[in-house]
Amino acid sequence: MKDWSFLKKWPFMKEGSFLKKWSFLKKWPFWERLRFSQKKAFWGLIGVVLIILIYTFGILPLTEAKKKAEEEILLKKRALSRYEEYLGNRKTVEEELDRILKQYEGIQKRLLPGETPQLGAASLQEIVKRLSEKNGVSIRSFRILEPKEINSYRKVSIQIDFNPNNSMLNLGQFVYDIEQQEKDLMISEMDLLVLNIRMPNQIQGSLVISGLMKGTKTKEKGREG
Repeated sequence: MKDWSFLKKWPFMKEGSFLKKWSFLKKWPFWERLRFSQKKAFWGLIGVVLIILIYTFGILPLTEAKKKAEEEILLKKRALSRYEEYLGNRKTVEEELDRILKQYEGIQKRLLPGETPQLGAASLQEIVKRLSEKNGVSIRSFRILEPKEINSYRKVSIQIDFNPNNSMLNLGQFVYDIEQQEKDLMISEMDLLVLNIRMPNQIQGSLVISGLMKGTKTKEKGREG
């Protein structure tokens, strides 16, 4: 076996001599700058991470919350504006509702009472009979006609045949009273006959008198409501 102990006698192989020779590199400015750059990059990375965390968990939620709050405030402002507008027009709205209500009540008063066409026709017949007696018109017969539905109303009609009348004035007043009556009545047909041309005042004939009452559609809507 060869003896290599002689190598220990070489200068550069002495313990620590090699590192001592290269230790001067630590004193170079480049080496110091490199160490400073590494520290700077490390803290810079930490700073970036902190900024991302602050933005994600701090700024972004606050921004979303602020946006949501602004939208809610805007909606509340609009609702408040509409409410203020309603309060400003409240008097006008109430007056209009009162006018419509009175108009509706007036229309209801002009309708024939009763829940069925038979009851409505009986009421109509009673009104016509009373007016004929008032004006001296003698009615020979009454006949109830088929009712008709007109939108939200029901039209009921009766046909009357009256005996010869000696007074045109009485007959004219009878027709006038029917059309000016409290209920909304109308003469839809009129058939007059002069019995003697020499005596034109003697007239007989028939009239179809109609009135309105609540229809089935109105009642169905009332039940649904």
